[in-house]
Amino acid sequence: MSEPAVADTGEIQDPMVPDWDRIELPNTWADEINFKTWTNVGRLFRSLFKKGNGRIELPVEFPDSLMDKDELPKYLQQEFHGIPNGNFSNNITRGYISAFDGTMLGKMRPVRKEIASWFSSATRVLDIGCAGGQMAAAVKKQGIEDVWGVDPSPYLLKHGAKANPDVKFVQGLAEELKFADKRFDGITASFLFHEIPPKYIDMALSECHRVLDEGGLLAICEPSSIQFKGGWWQMFKGYGFTGLYFKWLANHVYEPFVPAWHKQDIATLLERHGFEVLINRRGMPEHMVLAKKLTS
Repeated sequence: MSEPAVADTGEIQDPMVPDWDRIELPNTWADEINFKTWTNVGRLFRSLFKKGNGRIELPVEFPDSLMDKDELPKYLQQEFHGIPNGNFSNNITRGYISAFDGTMLGKMRPVRKEIASWFSSATRVLDIGCAGGQMAAAVKKQGIEDVWGVDPSPYLLKHGAKANPDVKFVQGLAEELKFADKRFDGITASFLFHEIPPKYIDMALSECHRVLDEGGLLAICEPSSIQFKGGWWQMFKGYGFTGLYFKWLANHVYEPFVPAWHKQDIATLLERHGFEVLINRRGMPEHMVLAKKLTS
């Protein structure tokens, strides 16, 4: 796994950005599903319909220069959302990126646009848990020159880099950012923290505070607790058939750490990590937060 370059001064430099166009990632078992020969079809259905998450498998020949698979945290070794082999495949991750906005009924596009507008005065923005780069791309459209995306999955990053060549994509963890102190004046995190155990949420927020400049902004967007906690009739009365759809989705997509996330008092959590909450808006299906790093 590539380490950040270090100058003679000892200052941490930015991580090296891989040439994603030239990198060929090895297929995983999820890329070898074949209904004609029934290859891995049984594994596909077990992933899609089993209660709980299976475990991902990475090929033996996976390049260590992109990711040290032996150091991948256990919580990331799950098949989130019932996706075969999770976020680690060439083909299924591409479908996941393409289908996400459709699954969310197009509601995330205006959300990303609004969040990006919060960074109109920023010049250096990092998107953590960037997946296919949709949020990073929205920020880039604001005219921000220096935009980075970080995600644990090289497979997602390769797709993101192809779709958004002006964004710098690097493999990494939200709880262990390979950037210098005060490197950015903005950080976005979209649909990330509800996928992380509480211990790692604290670590990730500490890292966000470290790499943000004084007065820097942190924008968070997560699934709202409304569709998880509201009753069926309550959801229909408040949101019609859209409410029923998101209630169904909340009940049928396996999200192991969502209950712990929804128990958090977001304002208190962020204040504990040195942030002042500026916006805390719980909608349906999204919950949007904007916070500012307090000056020392």
